[in-house]
Amino acid sequence: MIINLLVAALMTCADPDSTVNMKAVTVTGHSQHDAQMKSSLTSIQVNRNYIQENFAGSLMQTLEHVPGVKAMSIGSAQSKPIIRGLGFNRVVVTEDGIKHEGQQWGDDHGLEIDQFAVDRAEVVKGPASLMHGSDAIGGVLNLYSNYLPTGPLEGSVQLFGQSNNGQVGLSAKLSGRNRRFFYRANMTLTDYADYRVPTDSIQYYSYYIRLKDHRLRNTAGRERDGSLMLGYLGRRFHTDLRVSDAYSKSGFFADAHGLEVRLSDINYDRSHRDIDLPNQWVNHLRVQSHSTWYGEKWLMEANWAYQYNLRQERSEPLPHGYMPTPEGTLERQFGKSTYTGQVNLRYMPTKGHTLRAGITAEHQHNQRKGWGFIIPAFDVTSVGLYVLERYEVNERLILNAGARYDHVATDIHSYTDWFKTPITIGDSVYKQRATEVRRRFDSFTWSAGINYSLGLWVLKANMGKSFRTPIAKELGTDGVNYHIFRYEHGNPNLDAEESYQLDGGIFWANKHVSVQVDPFVNYFPNYIYLTPTAGYAEGLQLYEYTQARVLRWGVEAQATFTITPHWETEAQGEYLYARQRSGEMKGYTLPFSTPWSTTVALRYRYDRKGKGYIGLNAHIVGRQSEIVPPEKPTDAHWTLNFATGKEFRLAKSKTLKATLQAQNLLNRRYYDHTSFYRLIEVPEPGINVSGIIALEF
Repeated sequence: MIINLLVAALMTCADPDSTVNMKAVTVTGHSQHDAQMKSSLTSIQVNRNYIQENFAGSLMQTLEHVPGVKAMSIGSAQSKPIIRGLGFNRVVVTEDGIKHEGQQWGDDHGLEIDQFAVDRAEVVKGPASLMHGSDAIGGVLNLYSNYLPTGPLEGSVQLFGQSNNGQVGLSAKLSGRNRRFFYRANMTLTDYADYRVPTDSIQYYSYYIRLKDHRLRNTAGRERDGSLMLGYLGRRFHTDLRVSDAYSKSGFFADAHGLEVRLSDINYDRSHRDIDLPNQWVNHLRVQSHSTWYGEKWLMEANWAYQYNLRQERSEPLPHGYMPTPEGTLERQFGKSTYTGQVNLRYMPTKGHTLRAGITAEHQHNQRKGWGFIIPAFDVTSVGLYVLERYEVNERLILNAGARYDHVATDIHSYTDWFKTPITIGDSVYKQRATEVRRRFDSFTWSAGINYSLGLWVLKANMGKSFRTPIAKELGTDGVNYHIFRYEHGNPNLDAEESYQLDGGIFWANKHVSVQVDPFVNYFPNYIYLTPTAGYAEGLQLYEYTQARVLRWGVEAQATFTITPHWETEAQGEYLYARQRSGEMKGYTLPFSTPWSTTVALRYRYDRKGKGYIGLNAHIVGRQSEIVPPEKPTDAHWTLNFATGKEFRLAKSKTLKATLQAQNLLNRRYYDHTSFYRLIEVPEPGINVSGIIALEF
């Protein structure tokens, strides 16, 4: 049993302090105090039970209860992570140590990940480029699905659903072990209908749109996810092969994509579950090999992965600008292959002294199709090397420092329209949308931190530099983005984005109370963002990518109080300030800046083992008047939410779990400043009851 626990810990990115999920039990060897001493960066870990108890639709909506974490919602079943106000390609999402590649296409694309296959999630707040390279400038969401079975047959079956969008779903797991060989299989099926909002009409560009039955038409969808892991466990060697495939198809709100309801013959209100045009579907394939060799003082691991992200956006063949009516419905298609290799080494020469080093190489190849253009075809090759040292001076003082070097080569391929555009009377040309661009980026990043323990107190600080190379969308986009309701134009001369950040942490806890405060200051010499201009193209406002100096600072705070063995309460809050210090928008904040918010919760555990609970929480969000035109301010709001759950022991190795949540109990009408559809004044969903029934064996 001890060997099993050790190897499972080694699998979690070679970190023996990680939490290991063994069936329904969380095994930890450290207290909250010791967990705070683990890293000078702020990180929060949640296990499978947390994900079940807080199930709220998409994975990021489930994780929104973590302080500093927000979900940029895209309808009712997809969302992107936002950490401390930064999102998109400023937050890295990893699956078992490999960066999830599929978020470069735009703001309206969620994660292609099966949340029911996740055993543990770790949110790292602040720059983490030292370990993950480009894109980890705002934080990292590490997802792990590396549970090792201990018996010949184990598994679970989960039934889940939501009332607001009529979601129904099934997820099943099977795993087993025969001496040194083991396997694990997962499958998830989900279907959902158009979701409801607490209004019967919205306005878009002064166009009045009525909603039938309060539903946002054509927002239904379906998901089909599956994965398989086969592995071998030796005395000093472990290896496994993992294959996963995530498929989803969902509609775009029909009134947002060129006002199809006004122009189309499609009867969008015929059914709440059909997926009409416009829609998108994506298939994300991942094949990964993970191997670990370990000795008494060293450990080496190697990861090799292939990912293929295929995305199609289909729409009625409506011409834009000078485009004639196209054939077919394939507006855009992106097919990106990503090859990744990692080798990491950890060496412990003496007790309390750990040295880590590693190398990562990645190649991306993207091809495009379709009659609409916005992102060019591209190739990106990157190589990074890092070294990190952690030294425990004594049990009260820990120091760490590290450095990293990265080289990134980005090649964008040219593209010319398939139709002619008039330039003078009687003369027209095939307009070139993208030119050949060859850019090379070199970056040196560093980090240094300290953890100090004094009685019940833990004080920590971390200072570091991180970077992000501009993606192909920022360098070479040139086209209409109807999902964001604007015309976007890239800038091939953008420099690599840099960030300097100072993170602090104060933690105090006894048997009944814990308090944590995490302030940070963040400075960008050359932040990349899409800024509105006074020009128009093809009937929409023109946005261009540019760079500016940006200063950000903020704080997150959390306090828990165990009143009695049955009653506990919690309060948490966050605040973010951002200001552009140069450029045309000098003095303004950043787009989609999160307003201050706080959550107050009360929970009652009604059995001696804490397996049954019932609770209420109030989520309060302040008014966001700090905006970037043409954004509009968002009013303050609050919602009342309810949660309950119970675990039943059916037999020696069988457990039944049931959880139920109700969001927005009062069915209040409000707007989330980070929501994708807020730009067209679509409120957030009304009351929504979600639940899971899980049988584990």
